[in-house]
Amino acid sequence: MNVLRRLGLLAPLAALSLGGCGINSVPTAEEQVNAKWGDLQADYQRRADLIPNLVATVKGYAQQEKSVLVEVTQARASATRIQLSPADLSDPQKVSAFNDAQNRVTLSLQRLQEAYPDLKSNANFLALQDQLEGTENQIKVARRDYNESVREYNTLIRTFPTAIGAKVFYGAKPKVPFEAAAAAQTAPTVSFGNAS
Repeated sequence: MNVLRRLGLLAPLAALSLGGCGINSVPTAEEQVNAKWGDLQADYQRRADLIPNLVATVKGYAQQEKSVLVEVTQARASATRIQLSPADLSDPQKVSAFNDAQNRVTLSLQRLQEAYPDLKSNANFLALQDQLEGTENQIKVARRDYNESVREYNTLIRTFPTAIGAKVFYGAKPKVPFEAAAAAQTAPTVSFGNAS
């Protein structure tokens, strides 16, 4: 009975010593690492989903604007090819051809003027740049947060007294921090060429 009484007194003492050594902080820190990794993965997925769609949008607006501007340029070029001298003013065909060429320029300019509110490629390029910068900044912050939580976890499981409980109760092993690949030294390229 005396032994049971001693064990009864040792149980609360053992619980206090385990609680005091931070044994419960190990799973909390591990969950923090996992959550930060999830955040980082979400930012990578956001980039994978967002950037191609933004690039396609910018390409579409740029192509539409290109066709309007090419039409104006071609109409202007064809209008300047038709020369009308004072002697040609009495020839109805030459005057008509000159008027037709000038009307094509006028119509093209009107189309340009009508389309002007929709000509947005400059704004879209700027928005794309902002999104690229913002996305890369989010990823940078998520990487830093992940690495910080890994550092805290690894420190926790390697320092006394939590190292004992972490190993015995959880079999805790150090987490691997994010490290950039060698190819990450080269900045990614964004192409607006014809290739999709």
